[in-house]
Amino acid sequence: MVDWEFKEKYDLADFIRIIDVLRSPGGCPWDIKQTHESLKRNAVEEAWEVCDAIDEGSMEHLREELGDLLMQVIFHASIEKEKGGFDLDDVSDEAVKKLIHRHPHVFADTKADTPEEVLANWDAIKRADRGQKSVASAMDGIPKGLPGLMRSEKIQNKAAKLGFDWPNVTGALDKLREEVGELQEGIDANDLENIKEELGDVLFSAVNVARFYKLDSEEIMSAACEKFIRRFRFMEEKAAERGLELTELSLGQQEEIYQQARHDLEGKEPVPVTIP
Repeated sequence: MVDWEFKEKYDLADFIRIIDVLRSPGGCPWDIKQTHESLKRNAVEEAWEVCDAIDEGSMEHLREELGDLLMQVIFHASIEKEKGGFDLDDVSDEAVKKLIHRHPHVFADTKADTPEEVLANWDAIKRADRGQKSVASAMDGIPKGLPGLMRSEKIQNKAAKLGFDWPNVTGALDKLREEVGELQEGIDANDLENIKEELGDVLFSAVNVARFYKLDSEEIMSAACEKFIRRFRFMEEKAAERGLELTELSLGQQEEIYQQARHDLEGKEPVPVTIP
C-alpha cells in the first residue's frame, strides 16, 4: 500500500501529490505507463466535456469536469518533472508572465477601453512573440488538433482581418452553392478523391456562412447532432409502438416516421421525399 493521508477535504497540493503517488513504484500500472503522447487525446476530450457541462448549466458537473481537465495539466507536469524538466510551478510562472505581458492595458500604459481593443492588442502581441510576420504564418500557428469547423472559423477570421472577405453573406452563400455544384460533379464522375476535396470545400464554405452571423459552427453542428438523435429516438419509439424494430421497416416507412418527428417534435411541416 502506498503512503497516503486520507482527509475530509483535499486541496491543490494534494491533487499534485496524488498524481505523483499514482506514478510512483507501487502506484497504478496504467498511470505509470502514460506519456505526453498517450495522453494527448485525453486533454481534448476533457476540454469538450467541460463545454458539455457548461451547456447543461450544471455547476456540479462543471466542477467535476474542471477537475478532470486540471488533472491533465498536473499529469503532464508530473511526467516532465520526473524527467528533470519543468514542474507545475514552472508552468504557473510562465503563464503568469505571459498574462502580464499580454495585458499591457492593465500592467503598463497601453490604452484599451473595449474588449475589441483588448483582443486586437492581444493578437498583435501574440504574433510578435511568435515572429509571425504574415497572416499566413499566423494561420500556421492555429493548432492542427482543433476540431475542423473551429479551425476553419479561426483561419477565415484571420483572412478577414486583411480584407479577404465577402462584403456580405450573399457572397459566402453563393460560394457555398458553387462548392455544392462542384461536389455534384465529383459524384457524377464517381471520382472519390475529388469528392473528398469538394466535401472539404463545402464544409469550409458552410463555416463561412455561419461566421457572417457570428455563429459558432461547432455549436451549430453539436445542436444538429442532438436534433438528429431526438428524431431517431422518436423513430425507434414509433416503430416499437407497432411492435417492430426500426430495422424491420422499409426506408420509405422510416422516412415517413422521420418526417413525423420533424412535425411532432419541432412543429415543422413534413417534407415529401421520394425513396428510389
